[in-house]
Amino acid sequence: MATRPLSQQETEARLRDLPGWSLTDRRLTRTFRLDSHFAAAALVVHIAGIQEELNHHSDLTLGYHSVVLAVHTHDAGGAVTAKDFALARRVEEIAPAHGAN
Repeated sequence: MATRPLSQQETEARLRDLPGWSLTDRRLTRTFRLDSHFAAAALVVHIAGIQEELNHHSDLTLGYHSVVLAVHTHDAGGAVTAKDFALARRVEEIAPAHGAN
């Protein structure tokens, strides 16, 4: 069964509770800045573990001192769904421990 896409209004309302996140090219996105490349790589590994646990995967881009996460739901036609926001909230919970801002 496909996951229901969120309406524009639902997406905007949920984004208000996730500072730093935005809707870009039909994906929920956030860039995290870190103090070092090693810290950024550690955050990527931690996010990958959460994605495996949720069975919901995003595009992760590792930069020199940054991590970019972009997520949408494939089985909802590439739309943003509640699954994307659940992943975003989990990432927000662990990012500060890596020094991400």
